[in-house]
Amino acid sequence: MKALAKKALGAKPQNSELPKNILAKPLVISRDQHPISRKDIAEPALKVLYRLHNAGYEAYLVGGCVRDLLLGLKPKDFDVATNASPEQVHKLFRNCRLVGRRFRLAHIMFGREVIEVATFRGHHDDDGDAQKHAKSDAQGMLVRDNVYGSIEEDAQRRDFTVNALYYNIADFAIYDFANGVRDIEAGVLRMIGDAETRYREDPVRMLRAIRFATKLSMRMDDSVAKPIHEHASLLQNIPPARLFEECLKLFTAGKALANFEMLSEYHLFQQLFPMLKSYLQTPDEAPYQMLRQTFADTDSRIQQGLSITPAYLFAALLWWPLQARMEQLMFESGLPPVDAMNIAAADVWGRQVQTVSVPKRFTIPAREIWQMQQRLERAKGKRVQTLLGHPRFRAAYDFLLLRAATATPLERKKLSEQAQFWTEQQKGMQPADKRHDDAPAPRKKRGRRGGRRRGGPRKRPSGDNNKS
Repeated sequence: MKALAKKALGAKPQNSELPKNILAKPLVISRDQHPISRKDIAEPALKVLYRLHNAGYEAYLVGGCVRDLLLGLKPKDFDVATNASPEQVHKLFRNCRLVGRRFRLAHIMFGREVIEVATFRGHHDDDGDAQKHAKSDAQGMLVRDNVYGSIEEDAQRRDFTVNALYYNIADFAIYDFANGVRDIEAGVLRMIGDAETRYREDPVRMLRAIRFATKLSMRMDDSVAKPIHEHASLLQNIPPARLFEECLKLFTAGKALANFEMLSEYHLFQQLFPMLKSYLQTPDEAPYQMLRQTFADTDSRIQQGLSITPAYLFAALLWWPLQARMEQLMFESGLPPVDAMNIAAADVWGRQVQTVSVPKRFTIPAREIWQMQQRLERAKGKRVQTLLGHPRFRAAYDFLLLRAATATPLERKKLSEQAQFWTEQQKGMQPADKRHDDAPAPRKKRGRRGGRRRGGPRKRPSGDNNKS
């Protein structure tokens, strides 16, 4: 009854109850005082905003897209917040599907582009109907969060002040609930509310803090940075599939090296890749140099507009744990290198997916890149031409160059000679032959018998059935 009464009366927290950094009243920045134009907003996002608005609902661009537009950056996604429930949004859009278990969201599909629409989130009450929709685990992490509220409550539930910004399609004004514009101008990343509590609610916020600090060239406020060391281990409670998505955001957006260095400093990288902990303690040795060079090369390719693949990235990250396990297997069991690599690869991936769950569409190509290193070393005669045409050759060759550039002094000469050999072999190749992607090898068309293509002309059978 208490929760229903609060909702009916429209009760809001008193000023003394407001989370840290939340303003008693939002700053309203009118259209003539900010640079955001509808020309900068993707057409699908505008369609969603206007349809919600015309149907009588509140509709705002929210969070990172508003922040990026203010910074003069091109947003990767446009997210919408509204007072319409997910079911009401679903009724308005035929191209809509509802997703999410922890918090219900509406995804509105425009071809490959997806506009995510979220209902304003509300506060969690200790009693009443809210408990049917919100739930925390023993560590304080939210495992279910379908509590809806007002825009003021939604702003209080945001993580950082720079993300508590709302662009209203009704008047084209920006509503700033936490002095986010001021922090953008100052280049400071601040948390809304108590950072320790917010990290316990969702430990991924620690990864987001690192990512925003590097992406936006911002300094983390002490209140944001200091609790990370103590709470880094909370990432172990996050589903591995979700951490894989976070790794893609961290390492495939042009800031991989900066993120690697900051994640390592705050002991978060060690939580994502526990097998690499020992290598981070010796920055001058080959394994650490290979990690660093991998991220630097990834950033360079992105800046040049070249494609990258997570398969290559993870192959490089886990190369040294693979080598350690191979050596152990060959020493203890006397296995040949090929068999030792296959078993070691299965062991390494089995351990890694317990923290970051890499899909098979990337683990299989990564294993092929590893296996190709042995084949590149042994190839002679006709096998050289066979390997040059292998769909994974280009990635394997680049990986060989990476190994040569970061090898120990004892191995550097041997690997450099191998790299030079394969560089010479490619000089007569056509550019189209140099493949560096995850595409499977082209399949040859095969006929049923005698090389005849399926669907080709068929001979008439002889005998009585051959009628003219």
